[in-house]
Amino acid sequence: MSEKVNPPRRYDSSRRRAQAARTRQDILDAARDSFVERGFGGTTLSGVAKAAGVAVETIYRSFDGKAGLFCEVVEDASLTRLRPEYEAILDEPDPRRRLAIYAAAQPAVQARIGPLIRVLNEASAADTEIQKISDDLQQQRLAGMERLARLLDEAGVLRAGLTVEDARDVLWTITSNATHDLLVTRRGWTGEHYGAWLGDTLARLLLTD
Repeated sequence: MSEKVNPPRRYDSSRRRAQAARTRQDILDAARDSFVERGFGGTTLSGVAKAAGVAVETIYRSFDGKAGLFCEVVEDASLTRLRPEYEAILDEPDPRRRLAIYAAAQPAVQARIGPLIRVLNEASAADTEIQKISDDLQQQRLAGMERLARLLDEAGVLRAGLTVEDARDVLWTITSNATHDLLVTRRGWTGEHYGAWLGDTLARLLLTD
């Protein structure tokens, strides 16, 4: 009598991918908390691993060291978590409304990304690798502001005499974390107040009447 052979176990790749995504998000959340609470220098990968409930080797396999982990945390905060806000901006066909939606989204953007930018600024003075990350992020933000300025120009709503480059620089400056900190952190403005002011200010500086 032949021996019964059990069929091979079906490999559930979707479940494994979902588990890997949850583990990755747990690491990013734990890392964000540590960077904000302890700063870049005070954060250790072993500490992040413990908080996330994973082996430190998992972090080493998944991220390019502490600097690479920090970059991923920033990307998660600014892109993944805020994707609905960005999609609303891109989906809006009216350029004036697009600028207003962008301004209204900034309180949420700053709440997520602002604490990490402060960590970055503090660490970059003493670490050339972190300084490069800071420079790269600023260049990415500048490029994003240029795309928005160019869309306004192509729609014919940019104020007369204002170049795309000048509009880009105005957007880059007015929407910076530094401006947000001056008004919200130091002057005590609410996020709602800041968002309304930002929308009004950008419209007056950039758009035709």
